Amino acid sequence: MADLARTDELFFTQTGMDRARVEKIVAEALSGMDDGELFLEWSQSEALALDDGRIKSAAFDQSQGFGLRALSGESAGYAHASELSEAAIKRAAATVRAVQSGQSGVVAEYPPGTNRSLYTDANPLSQVDFPAKTKLLMEIDAYARAKDPRVRQVMASLAGEWRAVEIIRSDGARTADIRPLVRLNIGVVVEENGRMEAGGSGAGGRIAYERYLDPRQWKKQVDEALRQALVNLGSVPAPAGEMTVVLGPGWPGVMLHEAVGHGLEGDFNRKKTSAFTGLIGSRVAAPGVTVVDDGTLKDRRGSLTVDDEGTPSSYTTLIEDGILKGYMQDRLNARLMGMRPTGNGRRESYAHAPMPRMTNTYMLAGPHDPLEIIRSVKRGLYAVNFGGGQVDITNGKFVFSASEAYLIEDGKVGKAVKGASLIGNGPDALTKISMIGNDLKLDDGIGTCGKDGQGVPVGVGQPTLRMDGLTVGGTGS
Repeated sequence: MADLARTDELFFTQTGMDRARVEKIVAEALSGMDDGELFLEWSQSEALALDDGRIKSAAFDQSQGFGLRALSGESAGYAHASELSEAAIKRAAATVRAVQSGQSGVVAEYPPGTNRSLYTDANPLSQVDFPAKTKLLMEIDAYARAKDPRVRQVMASLAGEWRAVEIIRSDGARTADIRPLVRLNIGVVVEENGRMEAGGSGAGGRIAYERYLDPRQWKKQVDEALRQALVNLGSVPAPAGEMTVVLGPGWPGVMLHEAVGHGLEGDFNRKKTSAFTGLIGSRVAAPGVTVVDDGTLKDRRGSLTVDDEGTPSSYTTLIEDGILKGYMQDRLNARLMGMRPTGNGRRESYAHAPMPRMTNTYMLAGPHDPLEIIRSVKRGLYAVNFGGGQVDITNGKFVFSASEAYLIEDGKVGKAVKGASLIGNGPDALTKISMIGNDLKLDDGIGTCGKDGQGVPVGVGQPTLRMDGLTVGGTGS
């Protein structure tokens, strides 16, 4: 219970609030409700950015606040404030009780406790001083420029966060979590014969800064950003039309996250707005396709010891051997759908109500060697990295742009292509998977997922995949 001791210091000792009185306020506010909680949060964050050999920006922020939620049936009352005081919580309690409307609810079963810890509780912001962080960014700039004379611009940023949360329920049960988060991003622009191209790389997780002060770690990211930029220098216009597409392992799982993962979140299925609504037990993907959401991976960007409702995160099988097995659930949607919460109730901050969100979502490995998959393709596209994309949750239609892709000709990887986009819909694309690699890889820890105006850190991953008959948009022939 070390986390509770530390969060009690932040939320009660330092603020002067009396814990017993706060617990009484929460109990009275949630009396007769179906569910609800008081969410307390204290956080520090910083970000440093370098561009063209100079520190472009440096920011530090500290915030605290609470969110009080009451649930009655489908109705939710939510009030929040940046003031941590008993008076503010009392005002919020009067507001959220408006949702009861004469109903007499039975409080939902409380989530189980856990003694598990998936990441360090040390504050990364205080472990490394500001000069060391700026020195790191300057070294990145110098290293990239020394690597290749074609480098024209180097952009690097370092961001860190330390967040403490405590969740108090109507019976006085309390859960705490202390969450570190760091991220290093690097971009490189190169020029040759008047042509300029860019490449980028990044990494992060629920870890401390020390990992990225190690030259072996940050040089790997610089090398990758430079490699991508140089590949793009030699790229030709991407072909267009229907063809076989091979997706590389790791970050290309972002397409799975967007085109399929969101459609498997409980709220969309309860409201019957997902393409996967009502299909549990049905075949929704090719045989061999197994997709999971796993919030229990140590140190990963999307992992959580407990979610923002106090439910321990879990390993949730969404699709197994092509059959839809379940959805990702928070407490509200699980209760209304007669299912169990899966530890996916997440919020951006105390100012936001929780909802079903992904953690680390990935496809499990299959039997095929990646080279075997490439050799099986007569003509197609090999997409290794992705940029932006758009998805319509109601029908699963997507458009994703490939930031690094190659032609496949006669079973061999050929020229790099630029401007390739993949067009289709998630449920249909799952049925077009014909080969699954044995090289499952997770991304390096850079994902942020947006939903209803809230952003949360997530992870993605997959093995190499062959997909037949996918539409490719491009400007070449």
